[in-house]
Amino acid sequence: MKTGLLDAFQQEYKQLLDWELRALVEKLDAPSVIKESMIYSLEAGGKRIRPLLLFATLDAFGIDPKKGVPVAAAIEMIHTYSLIHDDLPSMDNDDLRRGKPTNHKVFGDAIAILAGDALLTYSFEVISKLANEFASADTKLKLVIEMAKAAGTEGMVGGQVADMEGEGKKLSLEELEYIHIHKTGKLLRFSVVAGAIMARSSQSQFDHLSLFSHHLGLAFQIQDDILDLVGNQQIIGKPVGSDTANHKSTYPQLLTLEGAKDALRNQINMSKEYLKKTGLNTNLLREIADLVATRDH
Repeated sequence: MKTGLLDAFQQEYKQLLDWELRALVEKLDAPSVIKESMIYSLEAGGKRIRPLLLFATLDAFGIDPKKGVPVAAAIEMIHTYSLIHDDLPSMDNDDLRRGKPTNHKVFGDAIAILAGDALLTYSFEVISKLANEFASADTKLKLVIEMAKAAGTEGMVGGQVADMEGEGKKLSLEELEYIHIHKTGKLLRFSVVAGAIMARSSQSQFDHLSLFSHHLGLAFQIQDDILDLVGNQQIIGKPVGSDTANHKSTYPQLLTLEGAKDALRNQINMSKEYLKKTGLNTNLLREIADLVATRDH
């Protein structure tokens, strides 16, 4: 459950992020339709879990989370691009995202593809233009390298390919975890370690935060699989049962629903154990872990 502290923190920084995202896109010298398409999906709602993780990580180091707003915007651009492409007819062929028509249903396939491409490439420009007072050249380089790995073939893209190849097949738990670690977990991990990089953390702190985010990413996806089975379509904003319809293996399918719930608790507990080892003030990160475990959308 969210506490008043986390709720206030989330509201403040979500508003800052929303302003930043719109401002970054509106100032582009580009055709209006592509900017409208980008903003449409950026403002479609969502939990903003990834930016929230970055803000909370900076807070754990005693750094003003406002310094992370541009990086959080870049992360949300990459996440949004992946959703636009994920929804396309050639991928998951979804008509709804967060209760609204998907991007390609509004702007057409071609503009949706280009909007996704634009968000992905722009995210790297945003990082590279970070003010020197927020990040040195060395820090920016490290952020770009980690973000590229999280979004690319060793991260989201590789996970998406494995996900598509796994459709209609009975996957092992190990194969399913590979998909979710890469398709979902790598960008969640970057959201946390980006804060550690900006804070110039010790190697030990970096490693423990990386492990925290690894287990949190798995927990996030297990809960996603559970919600696809028992969630409320009105709250989720998209049809439930889509994994079954697309013949995808899921945690409840492999472990039973109760087994998936047990796995969720185990991953959350492990994530919190690694937080303890950082020696930081990780109260907000712990509450975000609880939020991930109990979310209903």
